[in-house]
Amino acid sequence: MNRRVLITAGANGIGLVMARAFAALGDRVRVTDVDEAAVAALPAGIRGTVCDAASEAAIDLLFADIAQEWGGLDIAVANAGIKGPTAAIEEMPLEGWHQCLGVNLDGAMLLARGAARLMKPARQGVIIFISSTSGLYGTPFRAPYVAAKWGVIGLMKTVAMELGPHGIRANAICPGSVNGPRIDRVIEAEAAAKGMTPQAVRQGYASGTAMKRLTEAQDVADMAVFLASDGARMVTGQALAVDGMTYNVDP
Repeated sequence: MNRRVLITAGANGIGLVMARAFAALGDRVRVTDVDEAAVAALPAGIRGTVCDAASEAAIDLLFADIAQEWGGLDIAVANAGIKGPTAAIEEMPLEGWHQCLGVNLDGAMLLARGAARLMKPARQGVIIFISSTSGLYGTPFRAPYVAAKWGVIGLMKTVAMELGPHGIRANAICPGSVNGPRIDRVIEAEAAAKGMTPQAVRQGYASGTAMKRLTEAQDVADMAVFLASDGARMVTGQALAVDGMTYNVDP
């Protein structure tokens, strides 16, 4: 397809699986990540840049480079995020709160801002935000992460309204618990906070969905590919859960 695709935090996890999916379609893919080793190990066909998604200066420099090299951008995915602290609200550290909102929400805004500047003159483009089912329902002991992911959905809806008249669509994917090292760390922290075993928390996550299993990164990538396609040309301003239908969010 030869579309120009940018994905933040794209050298690991969900981001890398999305990058592979777009590259497999023949798109030109560029990812950012703070993990230098992962960027150095990216597969052929995916270009990486070591970049902090929450740094205004770094993101502005990245978009300036994209404008010079590609002359525009077709698809932007705001994927960068961290889990933030796991604690009861009365124990929540303000520093951890700020850091979590900085990466998850400020990073999404900076990506959208840079993408809009390149997409508006072309009167076309797709912006995909990665939120979470925590941004739909809330999650105990995860206040900073939940607040950030709810904020991402509000940001997405506003971006969709602003940019729709310019031919640009914006949507948010809300993954459930996605198998991989990141959810392992989340489960361990939640188990410690609740006095449960990690196995019990994991089983609770799975049993709280209609499909009785955790989400895979490929499921999220498949949704991103669809949202970026012409088949989704009238889909904008939507928060789309990819979670096997979560109905119990407190294992």
